[in-house]
Amino acid sequence: KYFEKLSAYKNFDRDIISPVKYMADMTRRGMKYSRVKCTTQFIVGAADEPDIEIVRYMDGIYNRLNFERVYFSAYQPGLGDRSIPGEQSFELRPDDRFTREHRLYQVDFLMRSYGFSRDELIFRADGNLALDKDPKQIWADNHPELFPLNVNSVDREALLRVPGIGPASADKIIKSRRVHQLRDLSDVGIKGKLREKAQNYLVFR
Repeated sequence: KYFEKLSAYKNFDRDIISPVKYMADMTRRGMKYSRVKCTTQFIVGAADEPDIEIVRYMDGIYNRLNFERVYFSAYQPGLGDRSIPGEQSFELRPDDRFTREHRLYQVDFLMRSYGFSRDELIFRADGNLALDKDPKQIWADNHPELFPLNVNSVDREALLRVPGIGPASADKIIKSRRVHQLRDLSDVGIKGKLREKAQNYLVFR
């Protein structure tokens, strides 16, 4: 229904879905092109599509089609036909459009590298991600029963749920605490705003 708003002559299943599925089939394990890594991109905001729909399709692209990466690009008014929704709706300021793109990239990393499932993500009532706070922090704030975590004992999966801690930082924490008890995140080089964010969800015992 969103694609139909953008093109009167292209067919979504024929011109978008079928080629993408063909790429997935030709590059799956055991096929001639199995070493080829497939990627795709969403133009965000051209058809007034909500983030929850983009994430739903992104989940399928990763888990059913096994694509390597999904990229996002905020639609910029003035580039398309004046009849499409992206040219008629200016609810988001230019900076907010790029923030929306950034939030989708954050969700992409949560799903690919942090172990989050699509169902764990939290959207606003309109189906979009919040612009004022990153999605992992929103998830953490909605699960106060899980925090604070003891940085010296929790596993890697739990550390990845802490706002401000990524895969590299989690690995540093685990490696360092094997040698000595951690007293502060600065012990593993986590400083500044990331340290301030993470400290609110951790204890050092």
